Amino acid sequence: MEDLNIGKKLQDLRTKKGLSIRKLSSAAGITPSMLSQIENGQVNPSINTLRGLASALDAPLYHFFMETADEQPVVTPDSRKTIGRKDETDVSYELLTPDTRGSIEFCMMIIPPNSNSNSKLQSHEGEEVAFLYSGESVDIEIDSRLFTLRQGDSIRIPPQAQHIWRNRRSSPVQVIFAITPPSF
Repeated sequence: MEDLNIGKKLQDLRTKKGLSIRKLSSAAGITPSMLSQIENGQVNPSINTLRGLASALDAPLYHFFMETADEQPVVTPDSRKTIGRKDETDVSYELLTPDTRGSIEFCMMIIPPNSNSNSKLQSHEGEEVAFLYSGESVDIEIDSRLFTLRQGDSIRIPPQAQHIWRNRRSSPVQVIFAITPPSF
């Protein structure tokens, strides 16, 4: 994640808004030490930590993934931007499009065994279509309705729908999804 400079973008936005490390960390529910380590590039934030920071800063999550330089249109597995760490048991997201500047966003969510995509239901402005790329099955709750997807199944998630993914299996699942407009 060093190439994205998430820590630098976070620090710039925090100072622009006139917030101290202590004030922002308290609002985001993390320790000042953790925030300092993220800003200095020593620690990669989890998606939930980054969401909390974005919310506390009143900024869209995609702000941290915007590139300033021109990018190549081809995204290879080695060049994907990742939120979370692939070597840790936390949900991670890989951006499958070069950036978030287009009118659609394409991502892959990897949910570890016996875990959820979030700690609570989430929603976003855009419409989302998701496809279970790998894994036996995954559950998704959308506005109090439960659906089970099997490998190869897809589902449309309406704008503003409260939803959460649950992997109740003993192996990870990979869900590929597209969101328009980009909100990641």
